[in-house]
Amino acid sequence: MADRRVKIAKDKAYLVEALGEDKNGPFETYADVMVFAASLGTRRKKIVPLKEIAKKPEPIKQSVFANRGYEPVINLLAISHTKDTKILAFDEESENERIRIFEEYANGGLEILEDQLRGSVNYLEQILLLLISERNNSQTPNGEFDLSEFLSI
Repeated sequence: MADRRVKIAKDKAYLVEALGEDKNGPFETYADVMVFAASLGTRRKKIVPLKEIAKKPEPIKQSVFANRGYEPVINLLAISHTKDTKILAFDEESENERIRIFEEYANGGLEILEDQLRGSVNYLEQILLLLISERNNSQTPNGEFDLSEFLSI
């Protein structure tokens, strides 16, 4: 089995670094940032293909996501996007497609975060305001996935 990695868009690398693993970042790891961003991208139906891949931070090993319990999130995003459970097949093509879908939703979510956090000094405060706004959104159905679970406060 190939050592798959989740890539980060070059133009969003600074944001991923600032949000995760930074002493002031609201997330513990880059994987946490990417899952939060992918969830936000999915919530807002924003999928953005990656143009250039960042060298730093390095692409994140898929095993990091598995160890943090995020594999089901990646799988659910793929099923939701394709509307086909065959995307869960254990073949190389399906696995690569699941990662691509996840990366593109994460990139879309990072774009949203980039706009929301522009000019902000306290990212945590702005993310909390974003979560409150999402929660209070009248279009939010009961039982919606709660993005606040990804914050390490």
